[in-house]
Amino acid sequence: MAQTPEKKQRLHLVFGGELTTLTSVEFRDLGKLDIVGIFPDYETALTAWKSKAQMTVDNAHMRYFIVHMHRMLDPEND
Repeated sequence: MAQTPEKKQRLHLVFGGELTTLTSVEFRDLGKLDIVGIFPDYETALTAWKSKAQMTVDNAHMRYFIVHMHRMLDPEND
């Protein structure tokens, strides 16, 4: 039985909030940021991001983001 190589963990943070304007990334109220979670890879983070973005599609000022935490934790080995 062949072993499959373990997938490398690359942490991603998904969060969002209401922006002050449509042209900037400045949040209206930092106390109301929605921290969706930290995910082990981009694919699962993207799924979570899509879900939250779809739920807030009626509010043009609401934005969700994916932060590539693994790049900040180990920038030389990205």
